[in-house]
Amino acid sequence: MKKPTSAAGAKRPAKARRKTREELNQEARDRKRDKKHRGHAAGSRASGSGASSSSAKTKQQKDPRIGSKTPIQLGVTDTPVTKQHKPKSEKPMLSPQAELDMLENDERLDALLERLEEGEALTAEEQFWVDAKLDRIDELMQKLGLSYDDEDDEEEEEKQEDMMRLLKGGN
Repeated sequence: MKKPTSAAGAKRPAKARRKTREELNQEARDRKRDKKHRGHAAGSRASGSGASSSSAKTKQQKDPRIGSKTPIQLGVTDTPVTKQHKPKSEKPMLSPQAELDMLENDERLDALLERLEEGEALTAEEQFWVDAKLDRIDELMQKLGLSYDDEDDEEEEEKQEDMMRLLKGGN
């Protein structure tokens, strides 16, 4: 008894046909032929890879593995090797007078001192900076033998002279 064919059974795909041995062999030969022509040419390792390396050499001119060409003494040297110390700052060393002039003409320092005279409060950082600059000015003044208080010194000398007159003369 045969089963009646239904509409649902017709929708299924037909069973795949098996390939014959000759078809399988031919496909294997085609795959082998395609595989054989893939890859580098014979002897490419020994010959140095030809034209592709010339374009690579133009991009990379210098071998990064090669180091400095400067000669190095391998034995014990009589003179000790001295390294040149670089200056800590890029500023050239100024004479004390030039540095003092520069500090006295500093606009930021003048502005901050004016603010202090007006009674404004400075931030801690600004106050520290002003103190450091004023200390540096005092150091430079001492090095140069100058002082701000020339008038006060004259008054003190006059007082001392008066004291000496009183002690000596009694009058």
